[in-house]
Amino acid sequence: MLENWVVTSTCLPLVLRRCHACASDRFRANGKFRVNANHKLLDAWLLVLCTGCGETAKLTVLERMNVRSVRPELLGRMHDNDLGLAAELLQDPVVRRRNRIALDWDNAWRLDTGGSERPDCEAIDVSVRFAARIPVRPVRLIAEGFGLSRAEVERLIDEGNLVSAVRLSGKLSGDFMFTLKR
Repeated sequence: MLENWVVTSTCLPLVLRRCHACASDRFRANGKFRVNANHKLLDAWLLVLCTGCGETAKLTVLERMNVRSVRPELLGRMHDNDLGLAAELLQDPVVRRRNRIALDWDNAWRLDTGGSERPDCEAIDVSVRFAARIPVRPVRLIAEGFGLSRAEVERLIDEGNLVSAVRLSGKLSGDFMFTLKR
């Protein structure tokens, strides 16, 4: 029997970065952008708010770009404070590296298992698809999907009753499959 699970984001992840005003290291993105034009050059930032003091920080999206080289639909989405664009940019490795940030995905995703009843089968094949690049431990996903503890999932892996072509320890953010044998 084949089941399809989907990992989806429920909100924007927290941005891990040191606040210059307080000791907090977490910022909340709300999808607001600031765009500044200086003659024919354009700068754009994604604004994030410190969770400790509320101070605003700017994450550089565009820096000294010629206005003609920026796609009009991208500029329009920034002017509209598009939340989807903010999510795309936070997951962009170039933006994360440029701004020296990391993302905290705790409580920002959910697992949709389809909610179907599982008949008594000898083996259940599960395909896990990620709607966004969300780094999650496969052991946690499997435990949540089947209503098991993580220790039970680890035991199933050690006994060879839970197998996959990918390594199930560590974190994954790409699609994978696994088989649970009963």
